[in-house]
Amino acid sequence: MTKAPEERLKILQMLEEGKISAEEATTLLRALDGGQRPGSGTPGPTGENRYLRIHVSDVNSGKSKVNVTIPIGLVSAGLRIAERFAPEFDGLDTQELEELLASGMTGKMIEVVDEEDNELVEIYVE
Repeated sequence: MTKAPEERLKILQMLEEGKISAEEATTLLRALDGGQRPGSGTPGPTGENRYLRIHVSDVNSGKSKVNVTIPIGLVSAGLRIAERFAPEFDGLDTQELEELLASGMTGKMIEVVDEEDNELVEIYVE
């Protein structure tokens, strides 16, 4: 980390309180880390320089609808928030997901086709 941990904690608190979006938090955290982008540097054992990328595209056209990159450190915080405020996450084993992310794995984790909305959802760890 290049800046004080208090600054990172403040960003995460603003995210949890809904004062900023996950995308804004990502931008702020990247700025604290000297503007590093996904894939730059070597992943550290604590998840430094590792990101979760969520890509949603139209099945027919292949056109991208959503492409979000989130630092792995924010994923755990996001899962805790989801457990508290999103009933659809009830039954999701967030502890298992966090352990999988902490193991250092990279690559595609999930690929789902939403036939109702005609979307392909892909989740990667980079």
